[in-house]
Amino acid sequence: MSMGTQAGRLSLWHAAFVIARRDFTAILFSRAFIFFLLGPLFPLGVAALAGGIGAQIQSEALAADVGIAMQAEDTDAFIQARDGLAAQVGPAIPPVVVLERLEPGEIFDAQDVLEGGEGRIAAVVTGTLAAPELTAPQGNLARWSGTIALISATAQRGEAATYPHVATHSVSTSGASENRGRYQTAQGGQILLFLLIMLLASMVLSNLVEEKGNKIIEILAAAVPMNAVFMGKLLAMLGISIFGIMVWGSVGTGLLALGERSLSEFANPGVGWPMFFALGAIYFAMGYLLLGSIFLTIGSMAPTVRDVQTMAMPVTMAQVVVFFLANMAVTRMGTWIEYAGIMFPLSSPFVMVARGAMDEALWPHLLAIAWQIVCVVIFVRVGSSLFRRKVMKSGPQTTRRKGLALFRIGSKTTG
Repeated sequence: MSMGTQAGRLSLWHAAFVIARRDFTAILFSRAFIFFLLGPLFPLGVAALAGGIGAQIQSEALAADVGIAMQAEDTDAFIQARDGLAAQVGPAIPPVVVLERLEPGEIFDAQDVLEGGEGRIAAVVTGTLAAPELTAPQGNLARWSGTIALISATAQRGEAATYPHVATHSVSTSGASENRGRYQTAQGGQILLFLLIMLLASMVLSNLVEEKGNKIIEILAAAVPMNAVFMGKLLAMLGISIFGIMVWGSVGTGLLALGERSLSEFANPGVGWPMFFALGAIYFAMGYLLLGSIFLTIGSMAPTVRDVQTMAMPVTMAQVVVFFLANMAVTRMGTWIEYAGIMFPLSSPFVMVARGAMDEALWPHLLAIAWQIVCVVIFVRVGSSLFRRKVMKSGPQTTRRKGLALFRIGSKTTG
């Protein structure tokens, strides 16, 4: 005999669908849904705070280098002079990276290096110490011309009576400019993902607390497998979340259109805008299911609303810490910090959405998504098991007959 006919119960997935449809319809047509749609207006303050707290990290991540391509003797003298001045002046003297030690008469294409968009090179110095040439985007030419002249004069060990004239060449962009835009996209994606997951996952908890208070959860527990109740509630809130994101996305697109703005004005993510949005949706679903399963489990273990709030607070605060650690991983790509963030389930979606903005490779996302799916399955199975034990322990047996009758009706209407 199949599960769908045992003791008059629905099958696991059929029951989960009934629960999901019931919750989705009840929330969608409730007055509280309007406030839910207005909810993102309030966390904007959190986004501003997160940007302020991450300013120091961003400043380190976006540090720009000046590349140098001169003959070996001039290169060594330039670097020595730069290091000496940096020890006295400090951060005003930019870091220097040796791009190539040229042979006499050899020509170096600085424009090709800058417009290639690789690394953190914001300007390139070529020529000689007596006649240096600076190639950079227009804004950096004025910023560093005087500094390059000072370093060149110092490198000549007093042989020059005056500062040398720095010839300037302007380019449209540089690797540092591209890097800066991608960092901003990565941080923006992380902040948006964090706000959406925290705002929407908490709705699962409030919905469960309400149903525990009015005894509906006990009727559900007596009528269908608790695994189905657990999955149904997660899927219903995921559906509501996707609907809300579609509304917010449509409003945001309309505002961009009214302001005559487009995504082409922003730095292109490493994987491109279409793939970045697709990965963002996947990582949102993974992060939501992970955190939502934790919140549902907490809700089932807490006997009162006050206990629910007390038990959920450490999880919420821990998730904030996880977010800032993931934010730090953006500046440590390729190190153990990033890899640890990818492996830890709750931070993995945030780290990987930032990687999508920074790096062009797609294969790491396939591995990360597979790992996150495994973690979601584990979290949901463990959470539903605890959920079943705790809710069934609190539910009176007298509600069983009423619950079975209710879901037999639901079975007929959906069939």
